[in-house]
Amino acid sequence: MKVVQPIRDFEKVEEIMRILKGRSERNYILLMVGLYTALRISDILRIRVEDIQKDYLNIREKKTSKFRRVYLNPDLRKALRSYTADKQPHEFLIKSREGGNKPISRAMAYQVLKNVAEEVGLDSIGTHSLRKTFGYWVYKDTKDVAALQKLFNHSNPEETLRYIGIEQDSVDSLIRNVYKNARS
Repeated sequence: MKVVQPIRDFEKVEEIMRILKGRSERNYILLMVGLYTALRISDILRIRVEDIQKDYLNIREKKTSKFRRVYLNPDLRKALRSYTADKQPHEFLIKSREGGNKPISRAMAYQVLKNVAEEVGLDSIGTHSLRKTFGYWVYKDTKDVAALQKLFNHSNPEETLRYIGIEQDSVDSLIRNVYKNARS
């Protein structure tokens, strides 16, 4: 299984947002929901328009079967209001164009993200990258590994740091700076 990474360059996050917003509002919303909620793709694809009419989303996570209340950030709510203005409550939020009321597949979600990531020069990106990107930037901003550990349902802080790429950043920095002080 391919290990995917968070998007560590916020300019790349913004560039991907601009590209998708200009091309496909549905794919832009897919990205936004992933980046702002830290939900797994399997949970994002099950969301219906009626589920996001409040300031929060109540969802039973598919993987863990746990109920979770997810606050909808004001930027995300604004994008969702615009996107869902002409949609019926029972419709899937990330609806397939292949007829009927079905969400896109996980494979299609992956393809959307992979293609735009390649376009901006990123690799090791997959559907889990959205969740990892959320964690990475929350950690960079707050250093609150305990809250992220709880959110991701991890058993220890080390697992969370490894999951969001912080452990890899530390290793990369160590290697990048080896012998730096010796040359001074």
